[in-house]
Amino acid sequence: MKTSDFFYELPQELIAQTPIEPRDSSRLMVLHKDSGDIEHKRFYDLIDYLNEGDCLILNNTRVIPARIYGVKKETGAVVEFLLLKQKENNIWECLCKPGKRAKIGTEFVFGEGITECEVIDITDNGNRIIQFKCDSKEIYNILDKIGKMPLPPYITEELKNGERYQTVYSKELGSAAAPTAGLHFTEEMLSRIKEKGVNIGYVTLHVGLGTFRPVKVDDVTSHKMHSEYYVLPKETADLIINTKKNGKRVISVGTTSTRTLESVATKLGEIREDEGNTDIFIYPGYKFKIIDAQITNFHLPESTLIMLVSAFAGYDKTMKAYNEAVKEEYRFFSFGDAMFIV
Repeated sequence: MKTSDFFYELPQELIAQTPIEPRDSSRLMVLHKDSGDIEHKRFYDLIDYLNEGDCLILNNTRVIPARIYGVKKETGAVVEFLLLKQKENNIWECLCKPGKRAKIGTEFVFGEGITECEVIDITDNGNRIIQFKCDSKEIYNILDKIGKMPLPPYITEELKNGERYQTVYSKELGSAAAPTAGLHFTEEMLSRIKEKGVNIGYVTLHVGLGTFRPVKVDDVTSHKMHSEYYVLPKETADLIINTKKNGKRVISVGTTSTRTLESVATKLGEIREDEGNTDIFIYPGYKFKIIDAQITNFHLPESTLIMLVSAFAGYDKTMKAYNEAVKEEYRFFSFGDAMFIV
């Protein structure tokens, strides 16, 4: 398939700039993947489509306030750092802007002296490797004081409440972006889901900014996926096994939960406790091994995420649904509306 096959026209005004309140009042498109039928609901109606014994798999990663500003020691020039991945202890991979000011050996000061860093390497793709001059255990406390949320480039309005770019169940620090399908859940809604007899399990996948990078090759199969760290705990693996054994559905919340489960099943040939890094690329033709349904947002044209959705729901049905969403003026991307593919 060609990357251009996954293009659709999206008016700029349909890109959601701010989150809707309350979280669960966003719109929900229900796409029946067998028939292609589409229903238009609200997210809080999701509970009507869940059955006792089903399980929801949520990604409990938490976004770090990864956008920080350093002052170059030699000149006083300001450089923006976007932390991507913790390599080890206080060594991080990051994006720098402007990069020409961040050469190897350059030192920067943050937060009027709260910490410093030195650029110790440059990767093949131009990312910087920096080492903070502080205890590695202190870095997250420091980021809470000086960092800002790393919102995607298509969101231009300032986010007044940083917690709105976190899920209500976020726990494990490490993401450069939110698992946005989960942003629609409220604690009350999760309680109601549990009361219905639906089980909830958690995985962790730390979302990287590669999520937002466009596919730059014409042939989809030539695209090289970015790598992300995941954890599938034993209790979640056991829940999935029992759900399948009882003939009930495993429902992934978001493409990140999907990628975690399918990565483990592909790697091990079964579901069991596991952790590691995954660069799984799911596009039409992929045979799903674990998930029976999934909740997801509406994704960028020509992105790996819309390709994953197309693999699950079917290419023609996915593109029809996206065009329907544009026609019905759904809100798109991170703060936008949701789709339940069942």
